[in-house]
Formats: sequence, C-alpha cells, structure tokens
Amino acid sequence: MTENVARIASPPSPLPSTVVATPEVQPEPRNDNAEAGRYRLTIEAVGDHRYVYKVLDRVTGEVIRQLPREEVEKLGSDPTYQGGKIVDTTA
Repeated sequence: MTENVARIASPPSPLPSTVVATPEVQPEPRNDNAEAGRYRLTIEAVGDHRYVYKVLDRVTGEVIRQLPREEVEKLGSDPTYQGGKIVDTTA
C-alpha cells in the first residue's frame, strides 16, 4: 500500500538561518464541556412506543428543551385530534 504514495520533497525553509525563534505563547486550554455537567437528559415513556426527551438544568430544575414539544403531546391526548390535520397538504 505504501508503494502508491507519491513522494514530495520538502520545500526549502523561507527563514534565513540567522533568525532566532521566539518562544510561542501557549493559549489557555478551553474546556467546551465545562457546563456539560449542569444539564441532564431524561427519557420518559408516555405510551406504547412513545417517549418524551427532556434536557433539564440541574441547578434550577428548569426544562431547557423537550422533544416532542408539549403542544404536540397535548394534540396526541386530544380525542378530537386526527393525525395529519396540522398541515394542509392539499393544493
């Protein structure tokens, strides 16, 4: 497999040999997951083959996001609701 790899010569260094390299300033490491422990995902079974996914704030207990939304869940429990009537697809 290595015989199919093209060999390319390294380009010459653009810096003269008398240039002294300065030490690089290392950026402070970022922890993008610092707030990840603050949130909790819960999965609730609400019927046969139906689930509600909620992202909760551990500190405040607030529901940050819910799928499906509460409005959609209310439609499912409404006896007068007929599936497919949310969007009119007739032209």
